[in-house]
Amino acid sequence: VGQVNALTVVSYADSEFGMPARLTALIRPNIGTGEILDIERDVDLGGSLHAKGMLIMTSYLRALFSQHHALNFSASLAFEQSYAHIDGDSATVSEACALLSALANVPINQTLAITGSMNQLGEVQAVGGINAKIAGFFDACREQGLTGEQGVVIPMANVKQLMLRDDIIEAVDAEQFYIYGVNTLSQALTLIKGVPIDIMTKKGRYRKETLFGKVIQRLMLWDQNQADAADIDDKKANKAKKKAKELLELLGLSSR
Repeated sequence: VGQVNALTVVSYADSEFGMPARLTALIRPNIGTGEILDIERDVDLGGSLHAKGMLIMTSYLRALFSQHHALNFSASLAFEQSYAHIDGDSATVSEACALLSALANVPINQTLAITGSMNQLGEVQAVGGINAKIAGFFDACREQGLTGEQGVVIPMANVKQLMLRDDIIEAVDAEQFYIYGVNTLSQALTLIKGVPIDIMTKKGRYRKETLFGKVIQRLMLWDQNQADAADIDDKKANKAKKKAKELLELLGLSSR
C-alpha cells in the first residue's frame, strides 16, 4: 500500500541508463485541504519540472474529490534511497498512483513499474528515455527471475517510439514480460490495482467498491473519528467540571 515501482533514467555524457526506483506515499488524517509534501523539493533534490508535475497532480486530486468531500489529510511523497537531483514530470502518474493507494488503503501490484506525465484532466502524456527505462526494469526483473507477470505501464503516446533490445522483445513474445500502453490515469490504476476505479452511481457518486469510492469512505471515516474524539473530550471536560463543583459544595465554597 502506498508503494510503487517508478521508472527513472540517469543521463551521463551521451549515455542513458534506466534505473527503477521505489516511490512511497504516507497519509495522515488532518484538518486541512489536502496538503501534499514533496520531500525531494523540500531538500532541494527536486527540480522545477518535477515540482510542476507535483502541483498538477495535486490540482487533479483536489478537483476529483473536493466536490464529494473535504480533503482532510496530509501526505508526503518520496523516492526512497535517492541521493541525486530529480527533475522532469515523468513521475507524475507514479506519484498519483502511490498517493491514491495510500488514501484508499488498496495495495499496488509490485510486479509492474510505471512512468508517465499527466495533465490536470488525468490524461497520461509522453515522457523521455522510455527505452532505457523499460530496459532498466527488465534487467532488474531478470536478475530476480522472470515470472511471467512482470511488466511496465507506459504512456500510449510513447508506444510508437519503442526501439527495444532483442532479448526484451523475445521475452514479450514469450509472455514473460509485458508492456502496457495507457491513455488515462484510470487505465493505469486499473492495471496496477486490479479493482474498479471510477464507476459512478446514478446519483453521481462513486460506487463503494471502486478505488475512488474507497477514498471517499476513508475521508468520511476520518471526519467521524475526529467528531467522536471531540465528543469524548467534551464529555471528559463536563465530567471534570461536575466533580469540581461537587468538591466545592462539600467544602462549603461557591462554585463560581
